[in-house]
Amino acid sequence: MARPELSVSPYWELTFDADGDPDTRSRDRLLAGVTRRGVQDLLVFAHGWNSDRSGATRLYDRFFAPVPQLAPGAPIGYVGVVWPSMRFSDEPIPDFPRSVAADGPARPALDKDTRHALLETFPGRATVVDQLARLLDQQSREEAELEEFGRLVRLLVDLVPPGPQALFAADTLAEGVPQDDPEMFQGTAGEICAEFGRALARLQSPDDVPDASFSLPNPWEGAHELLRQATYYAMKRRAGTVGERGLGRVIGQLAARAPKMRVHLLGHSFGGRLVSFALRGLPEGVHTVKSVTLLQGAFSHYAFSARLPHDPRAGGVLQGQHNRIDGPLVCCFSKHDDALGTIYPLASRMAGHDREFHELSIGGALGTKWGAMGFDGVQAVPGTKKLKLADALRGPLPAKGCVNVDAAAVVRRGGPPAGAHSDILHRELAQLVLAAGRVH
Repeated sequence: MARPELSVSPYWELTFDADGDPDTRSRDRLLAGVTRRGVQDLLVFAHGWNSDRSGATRLYDRFFAPVPQLAPGAPIGYVGVVWPSMRFSDEPIPDFPRSVAADGPARPALDKDTRHALLETFPGRATVVDQLARLLDQQSREEAELEEFGRLVRLLVDLVPPGPQALFAADTLAEGVPQDDPEMFQGTAGEICAEFGRALARLQSPDDVPDASFSLPNPWEGAHELLRQATYYAMKRRAGTVGERGLGRVIGQLAARAPKMRVHLLGHSFGGRLVSFALRGLPEGVHTVKSVTLLQGAFSHYAFSARLPHDPRAGGVLQGQHNRIDGPLVCCFSKHDDALGTIYPLASRMAGHDREFHELSIGGALGTKWGAMGFDGVQAVPGTKKLKLADALRGPLPAKGCVNVDAAAVVRRGGPPAGAHSDILHRELAQLVLAAGRVH
């Protein structure tokens, strides 16, 4: 497979499968190349939801493009992590060409590009994908059909043992035991679809009177969202696997090959979870990671906490891992990220919790308990600093610990259902990555 040409150099691609096993040729090119090219600072970027390798490459090219001007002459190397993830094609990405499929059938039908992405992302499940597509096309009013859809969704994302991915699904632990699967996999499909449908209605018509969004004329809108969120749950699970079992180990190998090279990790969406779990996979004694920057991180805002505010028996699955960074963990967040502010808490809610939920509690109690990094930043970690983006860029940033950066001034564009979740191609954010790592 030919390596893509980027506007920055030297650039290496690092590819992993869903279990975190690396493509050895790309890994070996990286290990040999960093010493040959005399790289002093290595920027390692992991994409989030993404449909293909070319999409990931375009993201890296656009994000890295300002770096040579921001740090002229600095001996910087660039790595793009490619891992098996997917995006529903109806989600617009600012600054990227609109998908052809986005102009096709309106939701809840399953367009051809998303159907193809599902087949690529969940190999061996073609029959399940076909049945899901048929049900979305037919939109039966029979409750049994909606329940069948829920069963098929669970079947699509279920893991086939043996394999490591089941160990990486949770963001929090209760007395050392991972949290259960979300309510969306255990509750009644009709109820779950109704909740997703009401949330979507509110995002699409935010100025409606409150009671208007409680009507759900078509529950299949919510069913389409259930499928989306279930596949993203699988991506979140994979991100942890690839981070700890894959990227963390490669960083250890890089440290052995180039012990003075400074590594800077950055990740968007689930890619933020991937680079965070890489900290847990670092070999003992490796201190080459000098900064981590999370761009709209799609995982629990309590992941680094030693104790959850609502449950003193529970803590984050990454508690204390930010101390493995020889520098700061910078978390960018935005109130304009609807994917994380509205949909993520619904999708993440555990079975048996918050049964009194109604949509007005999104962003309130529900958002507080099941919220995401990219919506309100790192929570319940003592000493965490909070800055506006402009203040962070004036610097200097803290040399250690967690730093929440309100990036809403630039991360603000995008329509429903994701809002500004993918609005990250900004010079200011590239500048922030360099500031976090003290690269100049």
